[in-house]
Order: sequence, then C-alpha cells, then structure tokens
Amino acid sequence: MISNHKPYPMKNFVLILVFSFFLTFSYAQQRNKKYDEAFQLVEVWLEAQKDFDQLPGLTAIVVEDQEVLWSGAFGLSNVENNTMAEASTLCSICSISKLFTSVAVMKLYDEGKLRLDDRVDDLLPAYKLKQKYPESGPITVRSLMTHSSGLPREAAYPYWTGPDFPFPTKEQIDDKLKDQETLYTASTYFQYSNLALTLLGEIVEEISGLPYEEYVQKNILEPLELSDTRTEMPKAMYGEELAIGYSAMPRTGKREKVNLFQANGITPAAGFSSNVIDLGKFASWQFRLRDTTTTEILKPSTLKNMQNVHWTNPDWTTTWGLGFSVYKGPDGNTWVGHGGSCPGYRSTLQLDLKNKRAFSVMINSSGTNPGKYVRGINSIMKKVKAEKKEDKSEEKVDKDHLNQFVGYYSQMPWWGESYIGVWEGKLVSLGLPSEKPGESMTFYKHIEGDTFQRIRDNKELGETLEFKRDKEGDIIHYVRHGNYYRKIIR
Repeated sequence: MISNHKPYPMKNFVLILVFSFFLTFSYAQQRNKKYDEAFQLVEVWLEAQKDFDQLPGLTAIVVEDQEVLWSGAFGLSNVENNTMAEASTLCSICSISKLFTSVAVMKLYDEGKLRLDDRVDDLLPAYKLKQKYPESGPITVRSLMTHSSGLPREAAYPYWTGPDFPFPTKEQIDDKLKDQETLYTASTYFQYSNLALTLLGEIVEEISGLPYEEYVQKNILEPLELSDTRTEMPKAMYGEELAIGYSAMPRTGKREKVNLFQANGITPAAGFSSNVIDLGKFASWQFRLRDTTTTEILKPSTLKNMQNVHWTNPDWTTTWGLGFSVYKGPDGNTWVGHGGSCPGYRSTLQLDLKNKRAFSVMINSSGTNPGKYVRGINSIMKKVKAEKKEDKSEEKVDKDHLNQFVGYYSQMPWWGESYIGVWEGKLVSLGLPSEKPGESMTFYKHIEGDTFQRIRDNKELGETLEFKRDKEGDIIHYVRHGNYYRKIIR
C-alpha cells in the first residue's frame, strides 16, 4: 500500500487570493481536525477489502475543498509484472468522461454559442436518427445532458463486446444514425445514453470548429493543469503508468486480462483516462468555482446550475443535473458526480457539496463497485467529529501502551479477521471484511493493565476485552465473551 497526505500546490490558484479571508478560516477549520487515525483505519480497511474482494489494484483520494487530505494505492496495476499501483496510476475513467464533455458544452453556452433548448437536428447536420413518435417534443441539448432524450443507449455498433471492443469512428457513428430510432418520446423517461453524450461531443466540434479532443485539451485540461488526464488510453504507457484492466470474477476465481481499447468516436462519452490525483484537482476546481463570482472556465452560476436537479424520473428514484448525477447522500446532503465502467476498469468521482469533500476511487477490474469504497471511507471519517466531541472530558491513555495491542486477530472459522487499532485514546475494533466499516467499528475504554471494556452507544461500559501475553510478554490473543481470538503474525 502506498499513501500520501499532502496539500495541492497553490501556484495557479490566483482566484483564491480574492477570497483569502474565507479560505484561511476554512483551512484553519480543516487543520484542527485529526484525521490521521481515521486514515490509518481507512488504509487497513481498503487493504483488507482489496484482498477479500480479490481486486488486482485500487487507488483512492479524499479532497476537502483545495486540500488533499489523503491518497492511497493498494495492490497491483500489472499483475503479470507484479507492478505496484500508485495514486498516480492511470486508469480508464470511462463515463466520467461525460463530465468533461458537459463542461465543454456549458462553456459554449456561457459564450452564447448555443442554448440548452436548441434542437439537436438544428445543430448537427449529420443527425438523421428517426423519431419514432410523431407526438414527441424536440430532442434538445438539455435532454441529451439529462439522459431524457429518448435516444437509444448506444450507437449502432457492438463496441462493448470483447475481446477486441470494436469502437466505431465518428464517421461510422454518423453513418448509422439513419438506421436508429428513438426508444421513447423526448422528456418522458430517464434512459442513460452513451449515444447522447457522444452527440454532445459532436456538437462541441460543430460549434467550436475544433476537433473535440483539441477543444477539451485547450479549454479544460490545460487551464486546470490536469496533465495526467487524456482523451484516450495512452497505448505507450499500457502496463506501466496505465494500469492493465482485468475482467469480472469468473467461476474459476481468477480475473482475466482485458485487451486495451480506444473509444474512438465514443470518446466524449467513455474515452478518457486519468488518475485519482487529477480527478481530485477537478473536484477542487468545482468547489473553488462554487465559492467565487469570477469565471474560471465556466461562470460559477453555470456550474451550480449543472449541479442542480434538471430531471426527475417518474418513479422519483433517479435525479440528474446537466451532465452530473445529483442525489441525496447518506447524511441528507446533496452529492454530485459520476461513475465509470469500461472493459477492465471501474471508477467514481463523488462530491459532497455541503462539506466540500470529494472522493475518487479507481479499480482496474470489472464487476466491482468503487462507490462501496467511497461510502466506506466516508463512514470512517464521519466518526472523527462525533467521537472527538463526545470524548473531550475522558482521560487519555498513553498511546505507546495502546500500541501494544494493535494488530490483526483471527475470527476463523466464523468470519475473516478483526483489526485492533488506536482511536483518540481508546482501542477500536474493525471487522474485516466489512461492507459498512463505519458500522463495524467498536470502541473500548482502558480499565487497567491489559483489560478494556466496550463503550456502548449511550456511553455506558459493556463487556470486557482482555489481552493475553506469552512468557516473553508479547500479545498472543484476546478474550471476549469467554472465547479466544489469536493474533495474526504478518
């Protein structure tokens, strides 16, 4: 496991100076929080989950406003060469590409070069897709961005089919549009559509007069210094800086290597590569822009509009902004972001707008759920504030004494392991594996010697946790409810 805990370089954040008072206050609040023990537990949990979930590799980052609170990497980016993953490891970000396409569209909107209610058939000469329903309203830029256009999910090519993933060119996509038709009347249902975002990329080309890739490079990636974000999968880096992608888990129990692909004409919907560090920068730009009145690529009001709900499905379970997924987080806050799933890769970028906290996770294998790890990291971090407030008056125990008990303990044959760590003057136990680590954390107060008691939710003390030593004085197991749990030597 490789981890980092450092701030972003501030050399290009000129706009921040305008709001120095506000940001200084904000940073002071952040520095007063003690996340070190939380991130130690995050690393323990992610390392274990990587093993129990049989992932080749996983990278992650946590950003709070303009600061990187933590980043880490676990496992391998290239299993065959035993290459360790790093936070800088590149992966396909697949549908997170849609966020960059949406920003490009809205930059043209800010410049008065298009309107959200412009009809697609007025903007794209190549658009010949059949409207199956004469009673339908128009298919617009807005309906493409909210996946409510009624368009098919995909262009008319089998590009998600392995082993070679034959992604079509822009010309091939346009040529087959005449053979496709709408699935629904416009603005009736949410229907996720890679074709819709692909056409938005074509609109960017048509209006700007630049190739899509060039427009994004000059107007988004370079200004934000996202030097590790590309509108392609860099073939020369495959297996080194660019992680190899692996399949979902087959019955054999061994993930298979997936062939490298290029999204070609589907690039605006699914073709980008990046790493968690760059996506962290992308998130910080969004927090920064939301807090200013000065344009930085987009007008602040434009980004806020993109991150408002513009579409609610009739079943009230799916809400979408302009390019962004918009949803209610576990604490009731508004979260925005996007996920990505391409052959051999899964990724996510999620922003908690109220707390100005963003998470990105990338996994170089299919059939996995990066959102699960975001939720787990967030659930552990949420314990910092609550426990800190409640334990101010408690007597703190010498950390060196507590460190004697830190380690992994076997729960076999009933479960995997438990990890005993230190958390603000107490011991904390975390069951491994755990889908919800925040709910699996149990705290213990030191009583005397090698004896602790569980701290109940109401702060009363519960059962005893007692550690036992060998003749040399080393911890060998603990006793809980009269049963022994052996310490694992790694």
